[in-house]
Amino acid sequence: MIQHHPVEGQILIGHPNQRSIAIGSGVAVLPGVAGETPSPTLVSRTFSTSRQTTHYIECGPADGPLMIFLHGWPSIGLMWRAQMNAFAADGWRCIAPDLRGFGSSFAPAANDAYTIEEIVADMAELHNHLGREAAIWIGHDWGSIVAGALAAHEPKRCRGVVLISWAYFPDGNALPMLVPLVDRTIYPADQYPDGQWDYYRYYTTHFESAVADLDADAEASLASIFRSGSPAAVGKVSPSAKVTRNGGRFGAAHRAPPTRPDPALWPPVDFEELVRAFKLRGFRPTCALYLNGDANTAYAREAPNGGRLSQPVLFVNGDFDQICSINGNRQGDPMRAACRDLTVASLSCGHWLPLERKEELIQVIRRWLQSKKL
Repeated sequence: MIQHHPVEGQILIGHPNQRSIAIGSGVAVLPGVAGETPSPTLVSRTFSTSRQTTHYIECGPADGPLMIFLHGWPSIGLMWRAQMNAFAADGWRCIAPDLRGFGSSFAPAANDAYTIEEIVADMAELHNHLGREAAIWIGHDWGSIVAGALAAHEPKRCRGVVLISWAYFPDGNALPMLVPLVDRTIYPADQYPDGQWDYYRYYTTHFESAVADLDADAEASLASIFRSGSPAAVGKVSPSAKVTRNGGRFGAAHRAPPTRPDPALWPPVDFEELVRAFKLRGFRPTCALYLNGDANTAYAREAPNGGRLSQPVLFVNGDFDQICSINGNRQGDPMRAACRDLTVASLSCGHWLPLERKEELIQVIRRWLQSKKL
């Protein structure tokens, strides 16, 4: 089946085990594996304003309540396939944009175009386009940062927030806010001054090298980054704390080792789309997120009520996440102080929680939605 919608750039994205062939402005979706139940079709759209162009995928009833999913680094909206299919079946209108610099959305050349303020403005314009109804916003990693900032600065757009694998920091997500919360029992200051955030520091001091190392083999970079967490890592020094001393994420090789992608995280056809996106644009636009700490801090301080969130907030923690877990440390303290109605849940996984624990995350969110009557 081929559908064309040149006004909004609509294409169809089928089941993870289907193959798609681009034809003009549409996509032909071929049959999936025999004996498997097809997933709901995801519709791909492109929305433009004078400021920006955002690509997003959509499924669920057009008149359903809005649920908007925001990915993190280095990802695309398609990472939310499992959650979108589940909540669409529950009656939600599910939307997952590619944030600026990612996937098929626009990618400005200037590094300072990747501030949280600019991304929130993109999402506000997309929200206007979708019909202005207050939404449930769900974010992972940098997507959590955007969701939290949008809830703080544009509260009328948000009736509930789900933050995954990155806590809410009302004063912004720059190194001066993160480093003081490092667990010094794991990261002594004399050995690891930035703790697990050394990788973040490396972007600010060796940006060109960091980008070049990732771009050297985009497929291997992505396959090596998207790995499941392990309980054996809990309480141990994260590799992210050694990036500077090793001369980069991949050390002296300056490229990712050959790595097979994990199909339990990304369905192969979706991983192919992820790789295609990063081969097309490279990692530079997405890594520029790490270069705007001062601007992000200034923006955070402009939020009403000191950035306190009045909406119901769900934070879902990955227990094996060596960078972002709030277990046994102070990293969750600013969020606890800034959220009037906070629920915290934990799952046994690493940082890539929406991919590692697809079904469990769906159930956690469902229970929270029910408990808050959202």
